[in-house]
Amino acid sequence: MGAALVEAPPPAGDARLGAARAQVARGRAANRARTVSVSLVLASLIAIVFCASISVGDFPIPVQDVVPAVFGFGGADSHFIVHTLRLPRALVGLLVGGSFGLSGAIFQNLARNPLASPDIIGVTAGATTAAVFAIVILGAGYTVVSLSAFVGALASAVAVYVLAYKRGVSSYRIVLVGIGVGAVMLAITQYLLTRAEIFDAQRAMVWLTGSLNGRGWEHVRPLLLAGAVLVPLVLLLARPLRALQLGDETASGLGTRVDGAKAALLLVGVGLAAVATAAAGPVVFVAFVSAPIARRLTRAPGLALVPAALVGALLLLAADLLARRALAPTELPVGIVTGILGAPYLLWLLARANRVGRGG
Repeated sequence: MGAALVEAPPPAGDARLGAARAQVARGRAANRARTVSVSLVLASLIAIVFCASISVGDFPIPVQDVVPAVFGFGGADSHFIVHTLRLPRALVGLLVGGSFGLSGAIFQNLARNPLASPDIIGVTAGATTAAVFAIVILGAGYTVVSLSAFVGALASAVAVYVLAYKRGVSSYRIVLVGIGVGAVMLAITQYLLTRAEIFDAQRAMVWLTGSLNGRGWEHVRPLLLAGAVLVPLVLLLARPLRALQLGDETASGLGTRVDGAKAALLLVGVGLAAVATAAAGPVVFVAFVSAPIARRLTRAPGLALVPAALVGALLLLAADLLARRALAPTELPVGIVTGILGAPYLLWLLARANRVGRGG
């Protein structure tokens, strides 16, 4: 009587489970902190390169005058140079690079394969073929070319998905089928160019190389509108995309509607690639390298969607600045610079995949 009740210690299994949960929570917090830090650094670098791209040119503007000029302060000359010539071009580069980076991250995470970017698996090639058709056959303007690029990208993506489907879709089949579809689209594009008038062919070739030259506010507005619609959808679809990374059966067991989620992600990724291609042409390798670079910077197992978009924007802005000033006064198309930078990475990735036994 009166003896104090002694609380029994928790079972050892429960203690280990609690410690494991605490360790996982600490790891997630560290990953989130690193992702936020990397994103802030990337955003700062983007701001620096963005200001440099507005400042540098045949008529340089002092860096300290760039921000006032952007907001309408300063002389008439600086206002014309900034608002008519350089600011729209820089904004197009920022938005196109971010769209390509985000699209590449969606495709690579969805297929769980670093080769499954829109410019490798034929999505960009489909947009290119449809846009060239609109240019050389229909003689269309920018709006029709943009819509044609979206339809072509969507058609190519659907063709790749259908042809690669065999009791499910493996990333290896997606890449192989995508390369084949891209080759077919390239052949059609070349045939269309042989039928084009010289002026239309020249216009199409400039667009095919990928360039930000001559981009104005009429190119910025559709990109802003598309981003306002598609980026929130990407954020909403991030959770099912994380589940799909675990495999279709596991994702279904977690309550994810696999087919619906894949279709939605495919549509959003295609939309981002299509609007970017329509605005600047098929700028190669930006979508391909952005997500892997972002994952290496964050060192986290997550999707790295926001860092991938920031890396894409930074890459395209820096490449365009290099294209403008490397051989000044001659200006290179930005697609040439991104191709020179991205091709060695593709070769390295293929060689590395073969060394570790994943090259087929």
